[in-house]
Amino acid sequence: MTTRKTPLGQQDLLQKAERYIPGAALGMMVLPADLRMVMVRGEGSKVYDAAGKEYLDYMLGSGPLLLGHCRPEVVEAVQREAAMGSTYFALNEPAIRLAEAIVEASPGAEAIRFQTTGSEATFAAVRLARAFTGRDKVLKFEGGWHGGHDLGQLSGAPTKLLPFPESSPDCDGIPHSACLDVLVAPFNDLETTVAIIEKHHREIAAVIVEPLQRALKPESGFLEGLREITRKFGIVFVFDEIVTGFRLAWGGAQERYGVTADLVCYGKVIGGGYSVSAVVGKREILQLADPRQKGHGPYCFLSGTLTANPIACAAGLATLDVLHRPGTYERLRVLGERLTQGLRRAGSQTGVPLQVVGDGPVLQVVFSDAQPLRNHRDFQRADKKKAVAFGHELIRQGVYCTPGGKLYLSLAHSEQDIDRTIEAAATSLRILS
Repeated sequence: MTTRKTPLGQQDLLQKAERYIPGAALGMMVLPADLRMVMVRGEGSKVYDAAGKEYLDYMLGSGPLLLGHCRPEVVEAVQREAAMGSTYFALNEPAIRLAEAIVEASPGAEAIRFQTTGSEATFAAVRLARAFTGRDKVLKFEGGWHGGHDLGQLSGAPTKLLPFPESSPDCDGIPHSACLDVLVAPFNDLETTVAIIEKHHREIAAVIVEPLQRALKPESGFLEGLREITRKFGIVFVFDEIVTGFRLAWGGAQERYGVTADLVCYGKVIGGGYSVSAVVGKREILQLADPRQKGHGPYCFLSGTLTANPIACAAGLATLDVLHRPGTYERLRVLGERLTQGLRRAGSQTGVPLQVVGDGPVLQVVFSDAQPLRNHRDFQRADKKKAVAFGHELIRQGVYCTPGGKLYLSLAHSEQDIDRTIEAAATSLRILS
């Protein structure tokens, strides 16, 4: 017999978290003592903690909830699928239908292989590239984020700036040997990147890039130049669209910036808040993951217990159905522009030098008056402590976000939400100044 336990208050929950979870954190973000909370529910553009406080949400689960929390179409799809079964480790209808939708939306794509997390998708893309080319090295861009595996944790957030193309670990536990196979170049610097590739092209399997690196737009010609040089040397060109996929446009960053990659990594949005990711692209590369290849030619193992989970795929399908409606991306861009201009205006009115970078529904406030912001080293010269403090003040004002990081917008955000956020930002800036 089981009995229902009395719900715990926020402070009791925080104490248990301190006892059992290192840092009382599920990821990288640790808030000051007065801001620590336990989230209990979300609705539309808002989340609520265990103490009953409401926040406008610009975290959105680190980006997956482009429709906002508890979108009725997604909730209904999940409930319907969960009532039929949780997982099968086998082909299922939602996975097949989601595969069709993603491949047809992704420019130039011919095939897909599902994974479960964004980190797994980028790892799978690199493994496929190595299997396809027979080479080992990968070129990435300083400040580019590709997940939690060894490649993703090399020069993703470096504080020690090494000469290019050397890479440095962002955390302990990464073997020195991993650094030997990763070359690093500066984002938006095509000349330096091309020089590195020309020198090492016989060893490079893949060039992987966030087409919108964190919140930095690619300069005109940069992605086009990468496409040209990788094609010249038979290097697999990988777009990490875990963030930008189905967010910047129906066809993601490939559509938005007019450049097509060989492999594209999707995550976040395609699961609608549930765990599913994918690698999409050329059939000749993805065919290496066909289990029938093993023992009969090049073969690349890609599998997982919860890969293409039917509930996650059903949530993803419902999400894409909503996103495909007319006017969706126009609205996201209008909301993004409204918030961008409001934040810039708040900085100007309070006399705090800041810039707002990003594209559409992905923004970041950077405390710097240096122009332009092109790459990670420009970001390093900005006032990061002020950016984090600004984020803390926003949370105190009821705006939930990643302090010092990106702001994600959703279709659930209203014009009134944006205006309330701008007011909170102005208040926060006055406190900081």
